[in-house]
Amino acid sequence: MDERKRESMIAYLRHRMDDFSISPDDLASFLATEPAGPDIGRYRSAGGDTWSGEGEVPQWLRQAISAGQSIGHFELPCGALAQPATQTGADWKNDPFAGSTLARSNER
Repeated sequence: MDERKRESMIAYLRHRMDDFSISPDDLASFLATEPAGPDIGRYRSAGGDTWSGEGEVPQWLRQAISAGQSIGHFELPCGALAQPATQTGADWKNDPFAGSTLARSNER
């Protein structure tokens, strides 16, 4: 961010803090007492299940590894958001089960 944009953002934030009667000390004390947030874990499944990497490996991850999936596939990047993963669609180009009975739907 260039210096002009930075100064503009600071001025805007100071103005908004004045509008709501928030002092810099209020903000600092809030940030000091607010918990860091929930532990999002180190690994996450497509369904949103998480595991911290400590203790017993959860069933969903054991099954995926047994099926040949790498544990690194489920590892979250550092600083990942605590929001659950959303499935936007399947990437069939790299589907190892494409064409097999595992890829077929059980719809009736």
